[in-house]
Amino acid sequence: MQINLSGHHVEVTSSLREYVVTKFSKLERHFDHINNVHVVLTVEKLNQKAEANVHMNGSEVFASAVNADMYASIDTLVDKLDRQILKYKGKVAQH
Repeated sequence: MQINLSGHHVEVTSSLREYVVTKFSKLERHFDHINNVHVVLTVEKLNQKAEANVHMNGSEVFASAVNADMYASIDTLVDKLDRQILKYKGKVAQH
């Protein structure tokens, strides 16, 4: 799984990058067919926003999360993506 991480109005530090990689490794444990993940971290006044676009075999999943803390928004984002990926995995398994 390849993770592309970019920041908009925020500098992506090594600790932030490491945190994103460890959190997104959880998604790969649940579903093996994830090819590419594009993560955008944005700061808008007091809001810290995290968005991700996950490319899988045959599908694409998008989610975003806004919080006052960047790490909390990344946690919420990963939880949302995890639910969507498990739902997609269930649909694929039925066919």
